[in-house]
Amino acid sequence: MRICLLTPDAGHPLLARTAALLRPQHEVRSLDPNETTGLPDPSSLADVYLLKTRTPRALAYARHLEEHGAPVLNSAAATELCQDRTAMAAHALAAGLPFAATRTEPSLTHFAEAAGVGDAEGAVFPVVVKSRHSRRRDLVARVGDRAQLRALARQWPDEPVVVQDFTPNDGWDHKLWVVDGHVFAGLRRSELATPVPDKATRPLDSGDLPAGLLDLVRRVGEVFALDVYGVDVLDAGGTPVIVDINAFPGIRGQIGAPEALADLALRTAAGSRRPRVPAAM
Repeated sequence: MRICLLTPDAGHPLLARTAALLRPQHEVRSLDPNETTGLPDPSSLADVYLLKTRTPRALAYARHLEEHGAPVLNSAAATELCQDRTAMAAHALAAGLPFAATRTEPSLTHFAEAAGVGDAEGAVFPVVVKSRHSRRRDLVARVGDRAQLRALARQWPDEPVVVQDFTPNDGWDHKLWVVDGHVFAGLRRSELATPVPDKATRPLDSGDLPAGLLDLVRRVGEVFALDVYGVDVLDAGGTPVIVDINAFPGIRGQIGAPEALADLALRTAAGSRRPRVPAAM
């Protein structure tokens, strides 16, 4: 089989280990769509593509592959849906998922000005402010009052944002990663909580997860048509609250994840399964 990794970082631990598992019997190569000047020749496509980059250029490249019959994991449509946090929240809530209530502001400056005169919808502090468009080094911050909001707006004046009411929790995020239905989990200190000396992710066995959480994260995959994804969940007094969903996250240090990804890639390449595609956007 011919497997192509669409990524700017083929040395990422998950991809590198997956490639090592596949290479003895299969052809594995990597390509960064952001560095290409053209689109691939439809007559020489790989049997499957793993989309581990989410830039507009990469999504256009993936859509071209799909239009010419090549399977892409995750699909371009599913990946794009997770890049816009406004669309993500609306899609999740419409499906009945316990996603944090989310509202959108055209810019952080606009939100700060409206909050300053008391006109910002739901401007009850603390709130969590995030970049509307998910990307590397985007904005994620807990804002405790209007003074903090004004200071943040000076740093990110034109940034389109989403605003979520702060969910009281124990300061630890449940990080859940899924590869074709296989769930891997860990606890990580929230970037919005009081810092602790050890920031490493604590591994969790599936038996350590709150009741119903496994079913919930698998349901996320169905709703968002994702095959490889991550879900960030807070425990709000025994009630799970989803605060973010990521297409093809960096799954590090999870025993069995590379094997699950290699198996998924081969079965997709062989045609025994197809990548999921969102039913409605």
